[in-house]
Amino acid sequence: MPIVDVALSTVGRVNQLPTIPPFPVSRMRRLRRTPALRKLASDISVRPADLILPMFVAEGLSEPRPISSMPGVLQHTSDSLVKAAIEAVQAGVGGLMLFGVPTTKDAVGSGADDPNGVLNAGLARLKFELGDSTVLMADLCLDEFTDHGHCGVLAVDGSVDNDATLERYAAMALAQAEAGADLLGTSGMMDGQVGVVRRALDGVQRSEVGVLAYAPKYASAFYGPFREAVDSSLVGDRQAYQQDPSRGVNEALAEVALDVAEGADVVMVKPALPYLDVLSAVAASSPVPVAAYQVSGEYAMVEAAAERGWIDRERAIAETLLSIRRAGASMILTYWAVEHASRQS
Repeated sequence: MPIVDVALSTVGRVNQLPTIPPFPVSRMRRLRRTPALRKLASDISVRPADLILPMFVAEGLSEPRPISSMPGVLQHTSDSLVKAAIEAVQAGVGGLMLFGVPTTKDAVGSGADDPNGVLNAGLARLKFELGDSTVLMADLCLDEFTDHGHCGVLAVDGSVDNDATLERYAAMALAQAEAGADLLGTSGMMDGQVGVVRRALDGVQRSEVGVLAYAPKYASAFYGPFREAVDSSLVGDRQAYQQDPSRGVNEALAEVALDVAEGADVVMVKPALPYLDVLSAVAASSPVPVAAYQVSGEYAMVEAAAERGWIDRERAIAETLLSIRRAGASMILTYWAVEHASRQS
């Protein structure tokens, strides 16, 4: 008999209370009742220092240029880059990841290791202005600088030549270290890239410069808006060297293990949200800190849905960042870094 019926059947009877199962002693909702209780009981948070802001500096601009597919994100001039970087540091953001957008490209990405090229000049300017007040990171990849848009040097048959590309990466590493980068983001997914960069740095007594290895980086559809951000020249795709989304986590863990053995100081999962399972597995096994990149497509989806009134923008931003943190990321690259950090202060 239902509990309510049992209770009603005893009305009028003296000293004959029904046997009713007790209410639960533990009520999970107690700590959800007020904002203050929820804040007190929370065990996952995203601190400003956990966030890294990706930034784009473009050659030949007289003023910052909006990126249409990434509302609120800009290609910067040298001056606007410094202004935005100072704002990020003042907001408490933990680091800056810089990408360069040159006006001239060639088959081997010559601008990538040019000390006066847009990326290295931008790094040097930020180092001069900011010193050690932030962690300055550099994208170590050729795709922004090659006229074919691939992340490496092409062989005669049009494929990416892994080992010839490594020579270019070593040169890039030395140029970026000289410009002032603290961490070099090896994002090209060439076999052996971390080891080559590590040896190049150590060979010129720059052992203090670290390597942030894009360990599992997937051939993802979520990079679309980024192609606009860096004026990509790519025709085709990068599936021959970036990881296949259909592969399980074992391949990702193997990539991480190789990069750590080659000297990686931090490993990163990219993209973040579509690969939270991979991120969780990497975080559970990695002996070094783990980062995740909330990429351009993830950003654009939320911004587009919010613009149409389909979702609560601020809550969606916070929830996505929390999910990445909960999956195990120690640090998160996100275009919302400054905005989210400012809300935490």
